[in-house]
Amino acid sequence: MDPRLLQLDDEGRLKHFLTTDGLDRAVLTEILDRAEGFLGVARQAVKKVPLCRGKIIANVFFENSTRTRTTFELAAKRLSADVLNVNISTSATAKGETLLDTLRNLEAMNVDMFVVRHADSGAAQFIAEHAAPFVSVINAGDGSYAHPTQGMLDMFTIRRHKGAFEPLTAVIVGDVLHSRVARSQIGALRTLGAAEVRVVAPRTLIPAEAEAALGVRVFADLASGVRDADVIILLRLQHERMNGAFLPSEHEYFHLFGLTEQRIEQAKPDAIVMHPGPINRGVEMDSGIADGPRSVILEQVSNGLAVRMAVMSMCIGTQNLALANAARGTEAVETATESEQDGALTHG
Repeated sequence: MDPRLLQLDDEGRLKHFLTTDGLDRAVLTEILDRAEGFLGVARQAVKKVPLCRGKIIANVFFENSTRTRTTFELAAKRLSADVLNVNISTSATAKGETLLDTLRNLEAMNVDMFVVRHADSGAAQFIAEHAAPFVSVINAGDGSYAHPTQGMLDMFTIRRHKGAFEPLTAVIVGDVLHSRVARSQIGALRTLGAAEVRVVAPRTLIPAEAEAALGVRVFADLASGVRDADVIILLRLQHERMNGAFLPSEHEYFHLFGLTEQRIEQAKPDAIVMHPGPINRGVEMDSGIADGPRSVILEQVSNGLAVRMAVMSMCIGTQNLALANAARGTEAVETATESEQDGALTHG
């Protein structure tokens, strides 16, 4: 099934969040607007809202990621949900159980939402396709395919600094070939109307026919790529997904593509610098850039909580409506059946 069709219910409300690709501007804007409202929760004396009270959210991480798992867990708790963290390294899947069997066992515990991180592209979609009707799935990163909440927290950070997307030139620098984050960022930037999206990387780290396939401008020279940019997003080199010699060395990569104080002068004076983390200092950028006034990297981490709260609450809201409609439908059937039985007794 097309993941873009799987994500929405019949009324266009978010049921699963698997990818930014294919979702329309209204849905992405609703995520950003709702996240804006959740920013203030962190400043409250009691850092909780009751939107997911009584719900069980399972973090099912087949890949290690302390930062992403922690922010999803904290986001769920701030929504008043109960959180189940599944340790995959000691779970039944490590003993030979299939992914589908693991899903069914968790569903038997009445889990309402799965937050899934997996090394294989398409794993989150597979779970969404096979999940029970009133269970939601959020993709926390699958293979090289998508990391939609990271993409949206980046969009949220950009909007808070730049306002409208339409005038912006956004530049993504680094390992685009292996980056699920880059794909989610590109899809969201294009949908939200950014004027131009560029990618800058060695040819070995750019997907084939990227300009046509991704709708971006490709640059092999960093100085040209960041010229007059409003937003510069740096990517981590995905060594764990590289099978072969994509680069001569990290030193050579920094020499040609590392962001320095000198190179950033080609961008606009108010350009912001972003990175999904973790940063490899001296590889993707100088420490002076990472800690400098243009960097909004720590803001991205804070904004991630609000965005993940927004996505979770939207999916749970859709789920609650579906459950309520199903309950009303059952009541209507029961009422009709009772009327038929009463009629049969009267005429009998």
